Amino acid sequence: MVSLEKNVVPMIEAVYSDFTHIERKIADYFLAEAVAEDDLSAKTVSEKLYVSLPSLTRFAQKCGFTGYRQFVYAFQEVSSTTDSPHVNRDLTKHVLSDYGELLNKTYSLIDEEQFVRVGHLLNNAKRVYIYGQGSSGLVAREIEFRFMRLGMACKAVTDDHMIRMNRVTLNEECLVIGISVSGESMSIINAVRDAREAGASMVLLTSKNRQELRDNCDELVLVAIKKNLAQGTMISPQFPVLVVIDIFYAYYIDLDRDARHKLFTNTLSALQVTE
Repeated sequence: MVSLEKNVVPMIEAVYSDFTHIERKIADYFLAEAVAEDDLSAKTVSEKLYVSLPSLTRFAQKCGFTGYRQFVYAFQEVSSTTDSPHVNRDLTKHVLSDYGELLNKTYSLIDEEQFVRVGHLLNNAKRVYIYGQGSSGLVAREIEFRFMRLGMACKAVTDDHMIRMNRVTLNEECLVIGISVSGESMSIINAVRDAREAGASMVLLTSKNRQELRDNCDELVLVAIKKNLAQGTMISPQFPVLVVIDIFYAYYIDLDRDARHKLFTNTLSALQVTE
């Protein structure tokens, strides 16, 4: 069984693109594997990295902490309970290790109150559209399939032209779920803004915790990433998105468990084929 622990690394990664040059220098230091053994006092780190003490404070605050001392405490608390990484060339263990890392990062990013709010958005929407392209489009279709089995009126929209045309169908009764792990897919980012302007509720799944993204959606749900995952590693970058969607699914069912279990059972019955 995977041991889940709160970890500050995904918090650093989520805001990395918003860091200044100096803050990225600090972030790179804490993202290095060997840093846990160093003296992490503010004075030592500032001298080692040639940065000011206020820079350390601003870095910690952007990561969601009140100051550098709280950040280091959280960082060291996890490091002290985690074994040093062991290099193992067995392919099976390597892949499972990557999945374990992403699952642990997902756990660190979870905001349960946010999942409750998303569950209510799903529950209150008359129609749900899921926007995604490429591998995110495949996830969008999986979401469509899963929620349709619960009787939800939902549709995956995975083509850029269809996403833009779909804007005319949106109103305040709709919910749009956008998926852009990188936070850089302009067709999805623009669609998020358009959906909000049309009055629809908006949930964005991304690894980027940027203010301009938060401003254009009702809920920005952070998903975990692994560095260079999309550049040839052996597991899907969409795995954390599927985990988050499973949690959405669980919270949505829990709002009316008996009725949705009945709908699910009826859907299975309808799908049965008599040979």
